[in-house]
Amino acid sequence: MAYLHPETIALHGGSHRADPNTGSVAVPIHQTTAFQFQDTGHAARLFGLAEMGNIYSRIMNPTNDALESRIAQLEGGAAALSVGSGQAATAFCVMNLCEAGDNIVSSTDLYGGTWNLFANTMKQFGIEVRFVDPADPENFRRATDARTRCYYAETLPNPKLQVFPIAEVAAIGREIGVPLIMDNTAAPVICKPLALGAAVVMHSTTKWIGGHGTSIGGIIVDGGNFDWEAGGERFPTLNKPDPSYHGAVWTQAVKAMGPVAYIIRMRTCLLRDLGAPMAPFNAFMFLQGLETLPLRMERHCENATKVAAYLAGHPKVASVTHPSLFSGEAARRAAILKGGMGSLLGFELKAGAEAGKTFIEALKMFYHVANIGDARSLAIHPATTTHSQLTVEEQAMSGVTPGYVRLSIGIEHIDDIIADLSQALDA
Repeated sequence: MAYLHPETIALHGGSHRADPNTGSVAVPIHQTTAFQFQDTGHAARLFGLAEMGNIYSRIMNPTNDALESRIAQLEGGAAALSVGSGQAATAFCVMNLCEAGDNIVSSTDLYGGTWNLFANTMKQFGIEVRFVDPADPENFRRATDARTRCYYAETLPNPKLQVFPIAEVAAIGREIGVPLIMDNTAAPVICKPLALGAAVVMHSTTKWIGGHGTSIGGIIVDGGNFDWEAGGERFPTLNKPDPSYHGAVWTQAVKAMGPVAYIIRMRTCLLRDLGAPMAPFNAFMFLQGLETLPLRMERHCENATKVAAYLAGHPKVASVTHPSLFSGEAARRAAILKGGMGSLLGFELKAGAEAGKTFIEALKMFYHVANIGDARSLAIHPATTTHSQLTVEEQAMSGVTPGYVRLSIGIEHIDDIIADLSQALDA
């Protein structure tokens, strides 16, 4: 049955209804390395992609499959792949399309770890990342050439929080033949990038999907809406014989399975060779978080909007960054968020960076941790932590200033959240 609403999909979506062996409604944890083949012919069919099934848990696992199919349905995609972290998901998204000498065009508005991956580590693989300001979507077109393999951006960039113009950049990419990959980590449920034209969506499941600060993971969703075969020479990893898999041409080899060449190639090559699988236990934990994700997002967003209004009216606060306070073009772009404006916000104190540090250390309920999307409220100073590897210029481009304090607003009672902020501001 095709469920239409996220509250229902989060509970009933995907491939699992009940365990066929035991009748278990909850998805079992298949904590196993390998899976018994029916016979030698069955094994050969699995390895030859004539049949899909479980071989080895580095590549596929039934617990992970339940999570993957449910999140694919939640995002409106064709198929998904779970991996060991959000960073692995980002790397896989790019490396699935790029070879040495290729490039991608990325938004400047990024999480610090992603910026460092793109600006430094990708260079080791011969992949160039061209950073452009998404304030003008045409910057993506200007930076594109024959070896541009994809565009990359965050829906609700951490920590700049200027909502990315998904539809505009996706339309430019489709005109040229370049897919848009969206990191939708900070906007699950409240934004559907695939419906706006993106080709691929990824999440750090560590954050809102898990929601309880217990497990690390990432997931990539293939939208099934991009014609990789028509791209021809632009996508050699999908359209030329792959020597790592007995010469398979992925757009041809998996046609019978549907429009899933991108994600199948990622599973059978990158996941197999680089080995960054999500543990089945973590997949189980993310399924538990996913069940309440739509409800939690409502409270997250409601609380964050109230906190933004409170801080904006506080005499010690110089500025507040949250989509609910935007005007003009920024507000128009934020209108793609449905049901809330996200739970991240940033602010600066009039007394400067040192006051910001004092504020963080005075918090009692908020946790001072390098995480976002937890059910608990969290606080951090990005310039000296999550974005500290960036130069001052790079920090500025990504939205980080020396005095910027980032809050991830949880689902506690709003009165208790504001009371903690108030006493810390008094300090």
